[in-house]
Amino acid sequence: MSLLPQCLSKRHTWEMSLANTLAGVRRRRPLGTATATLLAVLAILGGPAALARGGQDGHWVATWSASPQPAASPIQLNGQTVRQIVHVSLGGHGLSVQETNAYGASALVIGSAHVALSAGEGSIFAGTDQALRFTGSLTIASPTGAVVVSDPVALDVPPLGDLAVSLYLPEDITATTEQTVALQTTYISAPGDFTGAIAFPAASTTQSYYFLSGAEVNASKRAKAVVAIGDSVTVGFGSTPDTNQRWPNLLALRLQSNASTSQVAVVNAGVVGNRVLHDFVGTGALARLDRDVLVQSGVGYLIVLQGNADILIPPLTGNPAEAVTVGQIVQGHRQIIDRAHAQGLQVFGCTLNPVEGYPFQGFWTPDLEEKRLAVNRWIRRSGAYDAVIDFDRVLRDPSHPSRLRPDYDSGDHVHPNDAGHQAMANAIDLALF
Repeated sequence: MSLLPQCLSKRHTWEMSLANTLAGVRRRRPLGTATATLLAVLAILGGPAALARGGQDGHWVATWSASPQPAASPIQLNGQTVRQIVHVSLGGHGLSVQETNAYGASALVIGSAHVALSAGEGSIFAGTDQALRFTGSLTIASPTGAVVVSDPVALDVPPLGDLAVSLYLPEDITATTEQTVALQTTYISAPGDFTGAIAFPAASTTQSYYFLSGAEVNASKRAKAVVAIGDSVTVGFGSTPDTNQRWPNLLALRLQSNASTSQVAVVNAGVVGNRVLHDFVGTGALARLDRDVLVQSGVGYLIVLQGNADILIPPLTGNPAEAVTVGQIVQGHRQIIDRAHAQGLQVFGCTLNPVEGYPFQGFWTPDLEEKRLAVNRWIRRSGAYDAVIDFDRVLRDPSHPSRLRPDYDSGDHVHPNDAGHQAMANAIDLALF
């Protein structure tokens, strides 16, 4: 709910506010020396000589994702290399990555792609770098709207580890496909192929992901993935960039710390401003459910945190034609549930967090609050979901329930801070998995 297109003045104001929030963040925290050394050793030792999908000893499971959206302010890349940092959830013996040209106007030419263990900021550990191939070729041209998947590489990926994925894009291209609020520093070189560079020569940085949409690992046959679909709260807006404090990351940490759930991955399918029933700054949840959830490798569970943007955005942007009723939101949720159940997934519904106090006129009114409460009553009482995760109860101020608790408030009264994201992750019963 927190990035608005520039076509309306209110949207531009909101976008600039978000950009200013992120502007001061330029570098991620380096790993501790002992941890970094251990990750490098794990990546080098014990890797299989060759990998194939569907091997006898395991199967492929999504461990990370970044749902694509059309760029609000696309950057121009002119024969440059982009190095992007991926914080995985589940580890495994072998890795494959996905690139997307979902919103491109022309073919996306990848001249070279590499993956390695991140050594902090834009650097990688020597000896872990591997070139990626696409059906045997070091290059590929992804058609407009398509996803391309790399061949598996023999890299031992540690759970909760950081990978660096580097793409050399030899042609001049406008990066119209991105995840706008990545909350993770991306490094962009001067012109040239630096995909294998140990110390990356960054000419600039951003806080978006470009063209990179997923990573999967070869894991135990018992392994499954949880997909979290939602809006900017699920993306992690309000948490500290470059520290992986989004609630899905913190859920992954809890799962990995528990022996009975250590084979469960968590992938984040959040998009800022995402609605169930209409597109906004990204494709709506119903329209992207197949792309971002149902086709994920090894998916077994879906967590749904959607609906606030459906209620709040139409009056904010002066678009009453897209105003929706509680019944329509419920119908959208039921569609998500039915389609996920048809694929054998267990589906957990999250109550909508309080939002009063966001500093834009018309964003919150008592009537809109009643819609939120009505949706929450349905989520809690209908029995439509396999289980309910009550984020509203955890995040609301007991003395003012339409507002976030002050100690969980990032400052905009909508998005939780690090402590709030931790409280959300703690509210999820690991017995569900």
